[in-house]
Amino acid sequence: MWLILLYGCTGGAALLYALYRWVIPAVVQYHAGLALIWHDTIVEGLLNTLTQTTRPQRMLAAVQKNATRGDPRSVVKAIDQFCRQKEWAMNVGDEKGCILDSVVTEVNPATVLELGTYCGYSTVRIASLLPSHAKLITLEFNPDYAAVARQVIAWAGLGDKVQLVEGASGDWIPKMKEKFGIETLDLVFLDHWKDRYLPDTRLMEECGLLRKGSILLADNVICPGAPDYLEYIRNSPRYKSQYFKSHLEYTKVEDGLEKSVFLG
Repeated sequence: MWLILLYGCTGGAALLYALYRWVIPAVVQYHAGLALIWHDTIVEGLLNTLTQTTRPQRMLAAVQKNATRGDPRSVVKAIDQFCRQKEWAMNVGDEKGCILDSVVTEVNPATVLELGTYCGYSTVRIASLLPSHAKLITLEFNPDYAAVARQVIAWAGLGDKVQLVEGASGDWIPKMKEKFGIETLDLVFLDHWKDRYLPDTRLMEECGLLRKGSILLADNVICPGAPDYLEYIRNSPRYKSQYFKSHLEYTKVEDGLEKSVFLG
């Protein structure tokens, strides 16, 4: 009887593990709402409780274990492997990351503003492609994310190229010229709260931070989505925009990046 009970418990545990590890992730990767609920609420909450750590902390541990110190590409690879094999996270990801890389290489910017650092994944991608004289300022509202990002950026050996600032974008954008000596921005990567894309874009316009030819590159414009930003940026005569179709990071859900050139 005890043997039957043991077999039953073992079989049930195996079934639950299979559902958690393979079946449910395979199903939700094609559905935006389910994917975000599963990965960003259920799994993250469960692992946070079981391990008494946060997802950013677990990601940092993966970087320190698997990436070579001072090698930005190995840091990116370690995070991508973590997110595909262990635990989903809201980085721009490997697929859209290639689009980001191509835009940075094309623009070859001297001044870059990143809105939304999270754990520093896209910061590392951008900074690793910048010329030696370039300046990258990245803003992060969440101090816990910022603490992890600083360590990820340092592990990649890019601390001298990146200035990470904690606080709200709406507070810092008007201070850019005064605090950082920036006249205008060559490239802005928007990857923070989606409802801040439009007001922060208008704020950058008002503060004179955009010059003719400045590039705005916005992530997650389809999923979770930034409809008011897209309506504005695609219909304003001040911008020329192009949509790069892709997928939500580490899933099969449609998402993409919107590249917009400021025309003055």
